[in-house]
Amino acid sequence: MEPFDWNPGTLLEMSGYYWKTCTLHAAVRLDLFSAIADDSLTAEQVSGTLDVDPRGLATLLNALCAMELLTKKDNTYSNTDPVRTFLCKSSPQYIGFMIMHHFHLMESWHRMDEGIKKGGPIKDRSPFSNEEQRESFLMGMFNIGMTTAPHAATKVDLKGCNRLLDLGGGPGTFAIHFCLENPELDASIYDLATTRPFAEKTIARFNLSDRIQFLPGDYTEETTLTSETKFDAVWLSHILHGEGPDQAQQIVKKAVDALEPGGKIFIHEFILEDTMDGPLFPALFSLNMFLRTPEGQSYSQKQLTDMLEKCGVANIKRLDFVGPTQSGILSGTKSN
Repeated sequence: MEPFDWNPGTLLEMSGYYWKTCTLHAAVRLDLFSAIADDSLTAEQVSGTLDVDPRGLATLLNALCAMELLTKKDNTYSNTDPVRTFLCKSSPQYIGFMIMHHFHLMESWHRMDEGIKKGGPIKDRSPFSNEEQRESFLMGMFNIGMTTAPHAATKVDLKGCNRLLDLGGGPGTFAIHFCLENPELDASIYDLATTRPFAEKTIARFNLSDRIQFLPGDYTEETTLTSETKFDAVWLSHILHGEGPDQAQQIVKKAVDALEPGGKIFIHEFILEDTMDGPLFPALFSLNMFLRTPEGQSYSQKQLTDMLEKCGVANIKRLDFVGPTQSGILSGTKSN
């Protein structure tokens, strides 16, 4: 790879990236894109709908045009096709909730120097300080999962599996798509009891209530995940990065213990290179975990492989899958 041409211009561009970030966040917080929807509206018309200052709104609309999120013709503003798809609430592919989750993380990132100095997170690990933050996180995870799970379901081999455990599965997005892809499969979502209403509502939307059940529990606290039955496969998606190495190892062990001999385990994470200095998103996400959790981090492929091997997992391999934010999947088989 050719080295990037760092100079005062490119460094200042990087320093000012947050201008664009804050512009996008403001538009999503105001629900500006939904207000325009499929119309072409003047600044005054949008201002009246949103009940905001006309001059400030016009300045924001013009900046969004410069960012190529809106188009402007004869003093009217229209959404671009990608904005209609991803930033209007009426679209099933809306990702605004995750953008709002990013907005709620900004204070921690703004104070990163404090966290580095003191060696710990800026805020407690809960993303649910209020109802708005809770909704942004849960709905954001669901929206992102809906863009990732259908592709992952075609890459994860669950042939011959009848019972899947989706550990920390939240609304059950992956369990849903695994069941859609594999008609013989039933699934259990294991997560906190507070997540249950959201999960069951989502499962019902896909008419899978007879094949997917919810098991309430805290996988960081419980000694074992279930004593009633064993599973043919277990799926861990984006739960290990919230924990330090020792706790992550314990979670992997609990997951493997829940498997039948010969059962399959899949770990979906933002996987770092073994040198820990790339790819970019997993490296930045590791900083996010440092700022938001006591010990969380992104893990390298070797670190995750070592965790699996310590629990008697064999045939470990990286699947041919790259998620929208550089996530990857490791698979393995529990030894007999």
